[in-house]
Amino acid sequence: MGRQQARRHWRKIWIGSAGNMVEWFDWFVYASFAPYFASAFFPKGDATAQLMNTAGIFAVGFFMRPVGGWLLGRVGDRRGRKAALTLTVSLMSASAVLIAVAPTYGVAGYGGAAVLLVARLLQGLSVGGEYAASATYLTEAAEPRRRGFASSFQYVSMTLGQILGLALLLLLQHTLRDAALHAWGWRVPFAVGALGAGVVFWLRRSMLETDVYEAEADPGDRGTVRALLRHKREAVLVVALTMGGTVAYYTYTTYLTKYLSHTAGLPQRTATLVSLVALLVFAALQPLAGALSDRVGRRPLLIAFAVGSTFLTVPILTLLARVRSFWPALGLSLLALVVVTGYTSINACVKAELFPTGIRALGVALPYALANAAFGGTAEYVALWFKDAGVESGFAWYVAGCAAVSLVVYATMRETRDLDLTRVGPTPAPLQETAPTPRTEPA
Repeated sequence: MGRQQARRHWRKIWIGSAGNMVEWFDWFVYASFAPYFASAFFPKGDATAQLMNTAGIFAVGFFMRPVGGWLLGRVGDRRGRKAALTLTVSLMSASAVLIAVAPTYGVAGYGGAAVLLVARLLQGLSVGGEYAASATYLTEAAEPRRRGFASSFQYVSMTLGQILGLALLLLLQHTLRDAALHAWGWRVPFAVGALGAGVVFWLRRSMLETDVYEAEADPGDRGTVRALLRHKREAVLVVALTMGGTVAYYTYTTYLTKYLSHTAGLPQRTATLVSLVALLVFAALQPLAGALSDRVGRRPLLIAFAVGSTFLTVPILTLLARVRSFWPALGLSLLALVVVTGYTSINACVKAELFPTGIRALGVALPYALANAAFGGTAEYVALWFKDAGVESGFAWYVAGCAAVSLVVYATMRETRDLDLTRVGPTPAPLQETAPTPRTEPA
């Protein structure tokens, strides 16, 4: 790869994933800052009940993701990947502003919770389309033999968004008194997220469409449910692929800080620092695992994740509940995230590789969003439900069971590494080496 071509390649990765980082910064700071604003929107009472209320609204956001997957997936297939990516970041910016200015229970009663709910619905709509749009863009924009590596940056950007959120939380914890964080400090990250979205909107206005999308000659019924129904097997496969991975991912990222704080009893700052360091390592692992999949295939990594998650989840969560200091908590968290990397590093390209160009964005978006609504968005709520019922260990078995279901799918699916994206269909064509078409990048 020449220097100019390499610059174009990295520019596409950067622009395609930068918005994803802001989207997931806003998405995850809701969960990270929930212990500070839960009491602001609901009546005083049991802390676990307040967290369950905010977790319930967090889960509601996931149920808008299928709507966002359908709407923005259709935009991505009919109007282009650029149009969908620009729209998603605009919606996320609006939702962040709403949360930043939402009135508290003391000012507006449940009106503040209603504003919070509307903001989460907008976030769900946005993220429902962002995942598929960025997954499709990064996969199509990559060199054919480096799709795993390029698409792995989707979870790099997602994780960096959470890292930035956790870093901001640590900064505010060290610079503000606890009372100030509960009173107004929790609004800061949402204001930061809104500003970041504006920057990414400007960046995405200059991005180029992918060659694969522009080479699609027949518009036909692009991005329609009718077209998707011709690929029912692939759609069901995306749901099954996602089930175990999304539950494990949200368990060890979104829910981990709360688990270490409320179950293991670690100080809030220690729990936050554990999550931050673990996620830094996790982000660095994604390109390495993505590049490995370009050499050995996607299935070996997926199977390794599912086996590890099925048999190690219960021991890891059991031991995490008993940790009393930073280093044991970090070691167990890293072990869990190394296992999860087998899924996160390549799931975007695997799903994109299943569908033809005219239905690729919707084909990834809608079934993935449905799976996340059913399993990812409810993971934290299910965990808190088990805790509230006095059988918290049941959640670990639930996570392991979801991974076991996905293991069956991974073991029986076809390998997708060598498929030609321009010829994916009922009988997928193997990858053929072709010279890249030079394109002019905007300055």
